[in-house]
Amino acid sequence: MTHLKIVSFTDRGAALGKRLAALLPDVLTERYDRAGDPSLRQTFLSRFAQQAMVDSGGIVFIGAAGIAVRAVAPYLAGKSLDPAVLVVDEGGRFVIPLLSGHLGGANALAERIAALLGAVPVVTTATDGRGAFAVDTWAKEKGLAVYDPENIKWISAALLRGETVGLASAFPVEGRLPRGVSLSGPAQCGFAIGFDLAAKPFLHTLHLVPRIVHLGVGCRRGVDRARIEAVCAEALRAAGAPLLAVAGVYSVDRKRDEAGLLHFCDAQGLPFTVYTAAQLSAVSGTFSASAFVKETVGADNVCERAAVKGAGGGALICRKTARDGVTAAVAVSDWRVSF
Repeated sequence: MTHLKIVSFTDRGAALGKRLAALLPDVLTERYDRAGDPSLRQTFLSRFAQQAMVDSGGIVFIGAAGIAVRAVAPYLAGKSLDPAVLVVDEGGRFVIPLLSGHLGGANALAERIAALLGAVPVVTTATDGRGAFAVDTWAKEKGLAVYDPENIKWISAALLRGETVGLASAFPVEGRLPRGVSLSGPAQCGFAIGFDLAAKPFLHTLHLVPRIVHLGVGCRRGVDRARIEAVCAEALRAAGAPLLAVAGVYSVDRKRDEAGLLHFCDAQGLPFTVYTAAQLSAVSGTFSASAFVKETVGADNVCERAAVKGAGGGALICRKTARDGVTAAVAVSDWRVSF
């Protein structure tokens, strides 16, 4: 949790909000004291909730749970999209995660806040209550993207009934499997880890995608976002990797202010990293060398070297794809499933 909005409605609640913000030095906190801040007195709570639901990682309401429910209800977007929403009573006795307990991290945040305040965390999700494996919490911890969050319910329900849940993985699996999860036993539902979003190893399949793919991109000055997007999509198709698996985009430092690249990364919510020509030249491997590129930017290849550098020395799974003044390559980090 990196960005948290704390809203209170009484003087006592405001004091608790101030204390809580001080106890979370690693989190960017914004406090909204609706009782004491004159600038908020003529504003609507619904407008605050609408904005907070899209631009923060979590909201803490210090007050009645009913106020929080009514405030956020019109703006719920979905299990994988909603931020964490919690309620703390103004006395600081109870911390209740209301929304996005697993994927949004509300349950973990509730446990942390309760420990800081000396309060009781009131966690109501069934898997947590029974100590069962929560696949969405595990996926979040491991950096896996959830392609079809509506299928989480099949996994959780089966485990709570004591049934076996299957696991199919395109990557090596390490560690002891959670209770109820099997790599070999028959199962009606299960989760598949890999890049193939059409795979159906189980009747009800939850697809989890490791974000281990790295896009290296080079382009002519002034190339627009649409062309960059098209070539990157072509490279990803050739690599057999979905956009959901991409961890970041990488290029040479001369492209740090390239508008088309920046717009592409912003639209896809991807971090953009640039390297110097010397850093790219130092990457080991066999690459598609170009004398023109070497003369222009100082390294004989941008997209392939940048992709491998971004992947921490990982393997190229798609070499240079070039079209319309854009080059793209795809590398993948070495990764395995761990429990």
